[in-house]
Amino acid sequence: MEKIVAVGQELWEGLGIILTHRMFWVCLGAWFTASFIKVILFFIQNRWFDFRILIDTGRMPSSHSSFVSCLATVIGLEAGWGSPVFILSLGFAVLTMNDAQGVRRAAGHQATLLNRIVDDIYQRKPIRPRRMKEFLGHTPIQVLSGAVIGILFGAWFYW
Repeated sequence: MEKIVAVGQELWEGLGIILTHRMFWVCLGAWFTASFIKVILFFIQNRWFDFRILIDTGRMPSSHSSFVSCLATVIGLEAGWGSPVFILSLGFAVLTMNDAQGVRRAAGHQATLLNRIVDDIYQRKPIRPRRMKEFLGHTPIQVLSGAVIGILFGAWFYW
């Protein structure tokens, strides 16, 4: 029982360290900035606000790319550009951004195709399956713009 209490206390203390670390808040700020830009761009295009976009996937710019590029930037500033932890964070950022514009984008294209098939079936039968979410991934420009936001945000607010 003492071990369980000790592990719980250690996890609680670790969470406190994360939540009070400047690097965490700067990266979260980069993510929020990119997400808020999505809401503004959606408003400009559609003339109404949809705040669900703040936590949604896809759209311009990529908030995932913003977060991981900001993380790599602030780690580079803090630990040094040649440090192993910066190289690790850079690899993590590249992998995340590749996934955002590759795998998830392909899944979005498949969802579009499946939705068309479902629509064709529905026109002939009295069933109405739920449509799949199609905005799963990002275009390369969406990923790049998110990365630029993250790098600039990290350099500006962390340095």
